[in-house]
Amino acid sequence: MNSNPFLGLLFHWLGGLSSASFYVPYKSVRRWSWEIFWLTGGFFSWVIGPWFFASLQTNDLLSVLANAPTKTLFWCYFFGALWGVGGLTFGLTMRYLGMSLGMAIALGFTTSFGTLIPPIFAGEFTAKLLATASGNVILLGIVVTLVGIAVVAMAGHSKEKELSPEANRAAIAEFDFRKGVMVAVFSGIMSSCFAYGLAAGEPIRLATLAAGTGQLWQGLPVLCVVLAGGFTTNFIWCAYLIVKNQSAGEWLGRPGPAPDADGMAPPLIRNFLLCALGGLLWYFQFFFYTMGESQMGRYGFSSWTLHMASIIIFSTLWGFALKEWRGSSARTRLIVWSGIALLVGATVIIGYGNSIATGS
Repeated sequence: MNSNPFLGLLFHWLGGLSSASFYVPYKSVRRWSWEIFWLTGGFFSWVIGPWFFASLQTNDLLSVLANAPTKTLFWCYFFGALWGVGGLTFGLTMRYLGMSLGMAIALGFTTSFGTLIPPIFAGEFTAKLLATASGNVILLGIVVTLVGIAVVAMAGHSKEKELSPEANRAAIAEFDFRKGVMVAVFSGIMSSCFAYGLAAGEPIRLATLAAGTGQLWQGLPVLCVVLAGGFTTNFIWCAYLIVKNQSAGEWLGRPGPAPDADGMAPPLIRNFLLCALGGLLWYFQFFFYTMGESQMGRYGFSSWTLHMASIIIFSTLWGFALKEWRGSSARTRLIVWSGIALLVGATVIIGYGNSIATGS
């Protein structure tokens, strides 16, 4: 199959922009409890999005999945369910740390585990990363990515020390650095399971290619299975919260226990549309991810690093747009921009390393 790593890099940037943007519509949802808007948006992310686009862009979707090895389906679903736990706590990370800092810390751990564990587990770490020039360049890009993530996180810690608790909460209502870091570490490690689920889906990718699906779309059927696992975990937790908080009536326009309800009915059409937008933006991160991965050649696992770096770049930019860094010193802003520069450079380094391997 032909590959074009720099085209893949563009797709990963688009995926990163989608992921970094998905929570923005949720911030405008009114008088809905967290579990209501999270599950509503998630239905578009984990059910409607993957099945709709896989049905459009691939051949014989149901047949490909029905004939996939049971072991393959199990591991894709299982790792998706584990990722779902990380996805749940990822939402809490945004609440406690904000978009820029929360994503930097959580995705730092996701990047490390999601990129390096698959080739180590497959016994390919030495052969692919240490023994070849292209592998060395890609490994350098991974290291630069982790350094860039650390720099962005350092900027966030500097901001937290510079501003009063009141000033931090003016930008992030529930800001709590210590609690947020603990949640972000757990979320980051569990979220890396998504990469394992995608890796486990290789037989499905081969089957859909054999059915005549184009190279760019080969990963879409895998997303249907992995995201089914994620939907299961999120549904169970949200259903528990809905019963506990008695918030189901909010879907019907009844005033509920949402923090901003004030006894008033939620704006249903507005909320449903915002959740649909947020949910589809979330799905598009992996829609573009699978397209990017299809262009990375034998170093497809490096796509995870590119994806994470792109998310952090765009989420940090959103953080500035949403004034999360307002009031921070020039030194802190210089640190965060240095981190972004490192991350942009890292994506170019990894793309170059892949281009060496493919001879493009």
